[in-house]
Amino acid sequence: MPISIRDDVVFIILRKIQEFDQNSQQGEIDFSSTDFTGLGLTQASLLGHLDYLNQKHYIDAEFSGNAYGNQDDVPNLVNPEEVDFRVANTWGAEDGPLPHLVAFKQATLTEKGQSMLAEMEANPPKALDRGPKVPLLNEQTPFLEKVKVKGGLSDIYDARDISETVFRVMRDVMTTAEADRVQAELHESALSTQEKALQMEVADLWKDRNPIVGLLSRLRPPLKGAAPLGIDSKLFLTRVDNEAGVPKMANAETVVSAVFSATKDELSQERIEAVAEWLPEGKVRELWQAA
Repeated sequence: MPISIRDDVVFIILRKIQEFDQNSQQGEIDFSSTDFTGLGLTQASLLGHLDYLNQKHYIDAEFSGNAYGNQDDVPNLVNPEEVDFRVANTWGAEDGPLPHLVAFKQATLTEKGQSMLAEMEANPPKALDRGPKVPLLNEQTPFLEKVKVKGGLSDIYDARDISETVFRVMRDVMTTAEADRVQAELHESALSTQEKALQMEVADLWKDRNPIVGLLSRLRPPLKGAAPLGIDSKLFLTRVDNEAGVPKMANAETVVSAVFSATKDELSQERIEAVAEWLPEGKVRELWQAA
């Protein structure tokens, strides 16, 4: 079925590619559902827009397959001879790693695309003024609000529970002394709210609400190293997924990255570097460094 090409979606896609290219960032450009919050975009529509922009030479792109490598049954929606393009079976799928939708191995705006983006920036699509907005995040944004938005979560209580779980696993790979040093820097309010259940400092999220679990975490040595004796990246993410009950509209990597990003905003550079050394090598440490 043909799709209608929407100016607001095109604008977001072109601007994100331009920002990525201007910053000379390395790796893949990830598009996620949070990039299009409030626009009512479907997976098929996003794919159609990307295919249209590529075929009409507004962008010069090479699409990757699923970054998680576990959705081999996903059909290719464009000519495989023209571009290597597979996408994770996401956005509403029970078995898909939400909210990631597609990643570019590389992408740049063509001269034609740059010209169109310049025109759109001078006269932004009116559709962007309608519907729900993604809050603008900065260092003053409350901690849990950052986790909620960056994690693609719909509930602030999910943001709280996930933050506590991520913090618990982080403490498990650290010494008690290092965990205490982190806690000492987490004294900003977690959320500006009248709800008593959410009136806390970020340091309160760092402490386990279960006193027995909290005590055990202080007594045992850091669980650093390969599983099962230690906690590697795979076990770290699995524990977050299982213990936090990550919603279907999110995934462990996304919410861990959201918590990491919000946490780093609260910490000194010295502490950020120290935490990185304690986190498992591989994916989890990469998420911390990229957050």
